[in-house]
Amino acid sequence: MAPYRNLEEYNIEITNEVKDHFAKIVGDIGEDVTREGLVKTPERAAKAMLFLTQGYQQDAEEILRSAMFAESYDDMVIIKDIEMYSLCEHHMLPFFGKAHIAYIPNGHIVGLSKIPRIVDVFARRLQVQERLTHDILECINNTLKPKGVAVVIEAAHMCMMMRGVQKQNSVTTTSGFRGQFEKIETRNEFLKLIGSNLS
Repeated sequence: MAPYRNLEEYNIEITNEVKDHFAKIVGDIGEDVTREGLVKTPERAAKAMLFLTQGYQQDAEEILRSAMFAESYDDMVIIKDIEMYSLCEHHMLPFFGKAHIAYIPNGHIVGLSKIPRIVDVFARRLQVQERLTHDILECINNTLKPKGVAVVIEAAHMCMMMRGVQKQNSVTTTSGFRGQFEKIETRNEFLKLIGSNLS
């Protein structure tokens, strides 16, 4: 499975099938799919959905393995404030926020850009925030085999903001820790650093 591809290339057959489904939905809710403003909406919606779920076609572990380097550095590496956008699998509405990730190398480091890439791989699937956190954590832990890994995600959920309880200011935080981050002092150092403005 190739980890990278042109994000604007779409399988025509699949795109047309998804487009037809969107056209039916637009009609079923009482709109006129032949109206000028809606004529191209089913195709646009199909391409948007395929873009937002492209993570199913990508291999996060292969992305990490493609940029692993032997290195003796063994202190904490933190990549924080990674923008994250996903779709809630319950309502197919967006949830979005920031991911904060740290690992302690164990003989290998990884190219820094690869950490945000694997966030995208798992976020661009139908998700719940809890599983998204776990997926990222286990991918780094199983592939890089560090001395420890930590993941914290803070996100706002449109399914809570636009419908249901309609709470616009709520933020959901999930976390996961492995290895040395299961020790309270290491975990606290990580949490302090992601909460600090070091610039």
